[in-house]
Amino acid sequence: MRIKLDRTLCDGFGICARHAPEYFSLDDWGYAVLVGDGIIPEQDRADVQRALLDCPVHAILEIAERRPDDPPQPTLEEPDLDNLRTDADAAQWDMTR
Repeated sequence: MRIKLDRTLCDGFGICARHAPEYFSLDDWGYAVLVGDGIIPEQDRADVQRALLDCPVHAILEIAERRPDDPPQPTLEEPDLDNLRTDADAAQWDMTR
């Protein structure tokens, strides 16, 4: 498991530091700081997963690992803006204006 902490989202609840103090500490203002490189060994995964799930602002993110033999992710098709139909949405637009 690999995690990342988005400090711009942290509101300083400190729940992560209570669940997994080996991986989260609090700075002088009470905001979370990730301890280490974010790689979590299997034996500590439950505590870090609990911290991730209990974070009220979702500041802790799990980073999915991709392997070289994984199939490529499908590409998203861009909409054809020149031929975009808007007739079906006209009634909805009239009601929301």
